[in-house]
Amino acid sequence: MLQTYNPANQHIQVFVGDRLYPRQEARVSVFDSSVQGGDAVWEGLRVYNGRIFSLDKHLERLELSAFALDFQQIPNQDFIRDAIFATLRANGMRDSTHIRLTLTRGEKVTSGMDPRLNTMGCTLIVLAEWKVPVFPPFIRMVTTAIRRNSPLFLDSKIHHNNLLNNILAKIEANHAGVDEGLMLDQHGFVSEANSVNVFLVRQGEVQTPFADNCLPGITRGHVLDICRDLGIPSREKNLSLTEFYHADEVFCTGTMGELTRVSAIDGRAIRNRSGQPILEALQAAFRRKTETEGTSLPF
Repeated sequence: MLQTYNPANQHIQVFVGDRLYPRQEARVSVFDSSVQGGDAVWEGLRVYNGRIFSLDKHLERLELSAFALDFQQIPNQDFIRDAIFATLRANGMRDSTHIRLTLTRGEKVTSGMDPRLNTMGCTLIVLAEWKVPVFPPFIRMVTTAIRRNSPLFLDSKIHHNNLLNNILAKIEANHAGVDEGLMLDQHGFVSEANSVNVFLVRQGEVQTPFADNCLPGITRGHVLDICRDLGIPSREKNLSLTEFYHADEVFCTGTMGELTRVSAIDGRAIRNRSGQPILEALQAAFRRKTETEGTSLPF
């Protein structure tokens, strides 16, 4: 699975700092914290039919992540909302759009690690692209040797830009010729994949790993809500690789690809022995949410 370039994005406008720039001119300073140390937080959002899905949840997580990293002069949500609306309006985007929202600690007065060198406030980047969900109907995974960060080290509850842990897992998946790297925690339980949360279905029950060592994704939360609404049994628990091998269905969730079926893990085909398909019902319910919920665009 490799994203392809969309020529429609050749002349998009990108918001950086406090204004819009043509794609070819959009850049941050070499003194920006994102360049100096990956010191930034981010969110991925989608626009469906004139609405930004789960905007409030994403903005809250962005703010909380920035607060946890002790960012100073964090722009308020009204400023960020206006920047998003301005970017979408400038590009004529009301549907089939993915937004990469980034907030860096900002520009430093000189190169160095110390956050006290950041005296100019945060840098906001709003990158909106024409991009439909990028995952194919099903994907394959391989378990990687890279363990997911635990709160003992770099807490995954902070949605930060230091993604080397995930990128190393993705490199393993690439070399194995599959789509995603499945990551375990320090105890050997499944945590998540390199870019998505994971679920399994076993005998009619939906299960997902505890969010101890992974990001409790917003799409993940929607799936758990949908299960409650539809009366489908669901729970969070410690899950081993063997339980994923034995599952009737496995799927992953994320803003970039929504809900995607996993067809094989480590060469083991996922086979539905129970005859109770659950994923299609969840996908349909999630689609209905994206068609009816969200923050309406003011243009």
